[in-house]
Amino acid sequence: MTRHDGRRANELRPVEIIRGYTKSTAGSVLIKAGDTVVLCTASWESSVPRWKKDQGGGWVTAEYDMLPGATSERRRRNRTKIDGRTQEIQRLIGRSLRAVVDLDLLGENSILIDCDVLQADGGTRTASITGAYVAMCDAVRTAKRNKWIARSPIREPVAAISVGKVDDRVLLDLDYTEDVRAQVDMNVVMTGSGQFVEVQGTGEGATFTRDELDRLIRQAGRGIKQLVEIQEQALRRRLKQPALAS
Repeated sequence: MTRHDGRRANELRPVEIIRGYTKSTAGSVLIKAGDTVVLCTASWESSVPRWKKDQGGGWVTAEYDMLPGATSERRRRNRTKIDGRTQEIQRLIGRSLRAVVDLDLLGENSILIDCDVLQADGGTRTASITGAYVAMCDAVRTAKRNKWIARSPIREPVAAISVGKVDDRVLLDLDYTEDVRAQVDMNVVMTGSGQFVEVQGTGEGATFTRDELDRLIRQAGRGIKQLVEIQEQALRRRLKQPALAS
């Protein structure tokens, strides 16, 4: 049985990664996953937070937000206080990227990731992680080109995907209409070598068995393997306009 958009149960939405989308940051990516669109930028800063000073290592952190017009109902901007969901997502993005970076090789430098959701149709946090990794790679390439660091601190890729049980079927890469009906909703972050960074799973409208959990994770693993291949293809393409030095 196919899904409402014609996909098979184990099929990703069409994914496109456009590098060098903006000129003013060390790395930038526009990632499209179906109708979810996120702009991921990676800025280089030759300093670290105060609590990291004089320790010899660097830092990677992230901010995430949804633009007011990203959904059908206008969302207020986070002007004074970050809501709990936004805070949780940006911490997840930061943790996911730090998991594949040797912070000691960064020196006392920071990579600041910004993920701005331009259009939301489910999977915004997972698309942000997948796109942010590519933006971070380009920021590191900029840093090497400008001799800010000697070698790349990135150990391996990292990507993320949603998976869930909808109408008693295990489905990969849920869009919004599937996500709101999901009996079980899960976000999985994995490295290119198959190591888990994070698994966020919740029984929204039903409980789930160990066998269903295994099926969900296997499905996610296969999807992340495809996403890593898409990341690598994007990184092999030559940029027409290299990122500017900051």
